[in-house]
Amino acid sequence: MNPKGKFGEDVAANFLEAKGYSIVARNFRIRSAEIDIIAKADDVIVFVEVKARSNIRHGLPSEAVTLCKQKKIIEAASIFLQDETFSDYTCRFDVVEVYLSGGCVEKINHIENAFEVSQ
Repeated sequence: MNPKGKFGEDVAANFLEAKGYSIVARNFRIRSAEIDIIAKADDVIVFVEVKARSNIRHGLPSEAVTLCKQKKIIEAASIFLQDETFSDYTCRFDVVEVYLSGGCVEKINHIENAFEVSQ
């Protein structure tokens, strides 16, 4: 993982904890996908994709969470949810955009329900 990505994930995890979320796992990986952060808020398991950017020349950070990327995250989430510990929880897919400037955090944008499982 590149240093900017790791830094963005650390910032996002701290941000979520400050909002009252508890971090359940980070960098949950299956063969074809990875979920950056898995958090819990009340009775909801939140799967979080973090995108850190120092500019928006190539679009907003959340725009990099393409349909293909979403499908991979959903696939990994379904594997994670097979753990009986989380069987009674509902789940949600969020994106946290971390905007960087000169190595510092300029802005954090938390997009709740950024995408859903389509039937």
